[in-house]
Amino acid sequence: MSESAQTTDFHALQLWSGTLFSGRHIRFRELQDADLPELCSWWNNPFQSVLQQERITLRPPEALASMFAAWSKNDAASGFGYSIIDADGSLAGHVSAWGLSVPERIATMAIIIGPDFQGRGIGREALQLALRLAFDELGAHKVELQTWSYNDRAIRLYSSLGFTVEGRRRAAVFHRGSFQDQILMGLLAEEYRAAPEPDDVGASTSQQEETAS
Repeated sequence: MSESAQTTDFHALQLWSGTLFSGRHIRFRELQDADLPELCSWWNNPFQSVLQQERITLRPPEALASMFAAWSKNDAASGFGYSIIDADGSLAGHVSAWGLSVPERIATMAIIIGPDFQGRGIGREALQLALRLAFDELGAHKVELQTWSYNDRAIRLYSSLGFTVEGRRRAAVFHRGSFQDQILMGLLAEEYRAAPEPDDVGASTSQQEETAS
């Protein structure tokens, strides 16, 4: 490889890494102590928990704070956990991935968006950014997630990002006196790379080079 080609590759890699944690309208940052009260409040909100948890319950803030802290250590290549910050600098949610190991290289992903930040496209952009981290930086072969059969909004979002329904655990959760199914969805690395690059996650290398030049 010529010296000029090496320089170009180095420059492109720097540009790419500079947007690894940033989208057009959101960014990821490390979990901070100041985030915990709001995250714990969201987790204990029944309007939220019915969409994410097997059992609607109220847990002590100390236990929930420890849970978010454990998800966000970022001390191993098996996953990550980051706070989601919107364009105004406000805490908008949290995203995590875990369980990535060889040889399968399958990561499980989960996201929570604060009630006041839903319906603004933040969840979509955060998932797109998280998928880029999982596939392009951690080397995942597949990303999996789960939701409940009654959460139509989540199923539509995940499907629009390329996830495929891979299974259904019948009668896996019990709410309001009746059983509901758990929907299991997955996205392979080759499916992720075959999809068009999203417009709202970072800028393309050429756009960044124009800006930098």
